[in-house]
Amino acid sequence: MPILKNILSWLWPILIGIFLAFIIKTFLLSFVTVNGNSMYPNLKSGEYVLLLKRATIKHNSVIVFNAYGVDKQEPNVTTKTNYIKRVIGLPGDIVEYKDSGKLYINNQLISQSYITKKQQTNGTLKLSSNLKASANVTLGTNKKFTVPRGKYLVLGDNRKISNDSRYYGFVPKNKIMGVAKAFIWNNKHQLINSFK
Repeated sequence: MPILKNILSWLWPILIGIFLAFIIKTFLLSFVTVNGNSMYPNLKSGEYVLLLKRATIKHNSVIVFNAYGVDKQEPNVTTKTNYIKRVIGLPGDIVEYKDSGKLYINNQLISQSYITKKQQTNGTLKLSSNLKASANVTLGTNKKFTVPRGKYLVLGDNRKISNDSRYYGFVPKNKIMGVAKAFIWNNKHQLINSFK
């Protein structure tokens, strides 16, 4: 009996620790690896971000979502494929491109300080030639669309190469895994974390 009591005295804290880690990872937070350069230079491929699963999604939040069933153009998307993108439009937002590609949300020009100066100057309307635009997102100067209820418009910070809502349409809320927060030792990470 003393042996069993001794084993339980060190086994019990380990089991509680494993249980708490499971609860935290499942419901509160986890680490995610950035895969690809669609958020470059603010996030680089191979970097880790903290995923807050209960955080509120706001304009400019960087989110991670499951791309299966969302991106139907990419043949390699599986049930385990996750994308990281920035939320540009919330449900009900009116999105419009004016002035040769300047982005407006609810009639307000969006500064987009997180994209390159060149993209800020020239606009981000031009699509990559190797991807087809989504029928859900009507792009073009002076064309408006409303983000549907329960869905989000997401774009990568590296608009030149990003496969995002311009191609596959809106992201349903039930596909969103959480809000990403980057570690503060890189100045570019302020553009991930500082938006409210």
